[in-house]
Amino acid sequence: MRRVLVTGGSGFLGSNAVRALVADPGVELVVSGDVRPPAASVPDGVVVESCDVTDAAGVASVVERHAIDTIVHLAAIVNPGGLSEELEYRVDVEGTRNVLDAAVAGGVTRIVVSSSGAAYGYHADNPEWLSEDDAIRGNEEFSYSRHKRLVEELLAAHRVEHPSLGQVVLRIGTILGPTVANQITALWDGPRILRISGSESPFVFVWVDDVVGAIVRGATGDVTGAFNVAGDGRVTVTEIAAALGKRTITLPPALLTAALGVGHALRLTVHGPERVGFLRYRPVLDNTRLKRVLGYTPAKTSREAFDAYLAVRAAR
Repeated sequence: MRRVLVTGGSGFLGSNAVRALVADPGVELVVSGDVRPPAASVPDGVVVESCDVTDAAGVASVVERHAIDTIVHLAAIVNPGGLSEELEYRVDVEGTRNVLDAAVAGGVTRIVVSSSGAAYGYHADNPEWLSEDDAIRGNEEFSYSRHKRLVEELLAAHRVEHPSLGQVVLRIGTILGPTVANQITALWDGPRILRISGSESPFVFVWVDDVVGAIVRGATGDVTGAFNVAGDGRVTVTEIAAALGKRTITLPPALLTAALGVGHALRLTVHGPERVGFLRYRPVLDNTRLKRVLGYTPAKTSREAFDAYLAVRAAR
């Protein structure tokens, strides 16, 4: 019977994970920890704690008081650019370090961490399909990607220094769900869909219920390791535009880089020239190990997740 702390438990992904974990027969206790109060009522059996991952002592106290043996670490900045890079670093990197230190000090035996396909980085020489054996390179110029690489380096060091803490690292693709609205979905709101010449910028999507399913499997099972979390297949920008009934507008990379440079300098957009690589070289995740080793098969393919999102969007 697991005693689970979910950091970021009041967030979109965290609140869904809390509900699924408390319903699992193998879970004795779920503690939802966040700096924010829950947006809605929590299920019976869930303990709500104020938990700021940038406060090392506070995290350690929650782990100790509730005799936590499993941590699901979901507290992270999911929409980079809206906050200072210093704060993003404190939450993503230093926050993860604090959680790991609290886990080791408290005798936690299992931790599930939400990483991202961004940890691989947005590079022209990425393989067509990225597997968990490919290098974690990030992008130095893109803070979100760089922070994901730094987090994975922390995790790798702890695997060597503290092998008793079993790790499940989930490298998640683009999450879609009924209420999702983020920097990716914003790309689809204009009259035309941006396409960069020379690239189809393929996306791998995953429905939120499938991410939660992988989280629960990771938290309650005995398998450890890194796993790409995405639906089967991929969806290109051209396919996205066709599904939305919109035309594409194709720009050369150099022109888009210059335009974002000017727009960012004038504070017309939070996006700078570094986002061109983010749009141009999408990491396409192979989910074979998720299915074969972790034992979780997403219910929706990438295209089915996108179509489900469009159906909800049309209904709104």
